[in-house]
Amino acid sequence: MSATSSATRRPVFFFDIDNCLYPRSLRIQELMQELIDSYFVRHLSLPASDATALHARYYKDYGLAISGLVKHHTIDPLAYNREVDDALPLDDVIKPDPQLRKLLEDMDKGKVKMWLFTNAHITHARRVVRLLGVEDCFEGITYCDYAANVLLAKPHKAMFEKAESEAGATSREECYFVDDSALNCRHANERGWTAVHKLEEEDSAPESKAGKYQIRDLEELRSIFPQFFVKHSESARETLSQL
Repeated sequence: MSATSSATRRPVFFFDIDNCLYPRSLRIQELMQELIDSYFVRHLSLPASDATALHARYYKDYGLAISGLVKHHTIDPLAYNREVDDALPLDDVIKPDPQLRKLLEDMDKGKVKMWLFTNAHITHARRVVRLLGVEDCFEGITYCDYAANVLLAKPHKAMFEKAESEAGATSREECYFVDDSALNCRHANERGWTAVHKLEEEDSAPESKAGKYQIRDLEELRSIFPQFFVKHSESARETLSQL
């Protein structure tokens, strides 16, 4: 066979992590916002109200607070990561999710490549999927590398290009993506990916869809993309053939 085998030509399904693989009701985002605001107060010598406002502006302008910090201030991104993302009490909040694991296990790895795609640094990303009990369900991860000279993050074009390259995507039409961020989904959709916008039950749907599909539970992926899931009858036959 050629270097591009049938296995490498599989479509890629990109999964966001935070507020996507686990529900927003865990309030991890709120905990992180508190730590980020505290970082702004300590390292930029700002009053709390100004720190909160600047954090919000950087998030809106750059997609990540740290991107604004690196652009406008002299900070150590890895030290920031230790004081913010890695300081989160995730062990007390995130527990193994058997239903999520079953969903991911039911996806046919012979037909689709499972890939994580996050704006978090690698330490936080790995910690979350380990605590959820799904770290072995994915073939790789594209993350925001805080050690890099230039920080790349969704929704910037270069971050999507990085994800395609690292996951070995053969075409944009073969890229599938689920994320809770409407902005990220819109950019993915404009790029030619098939985007799935994940909302919470209490969320109001945007006036115009952010992606081709809109869901409130990852289980809905089964009915939207049946071609990527193992049929139970096939799974049963494979199990019997191995006995």
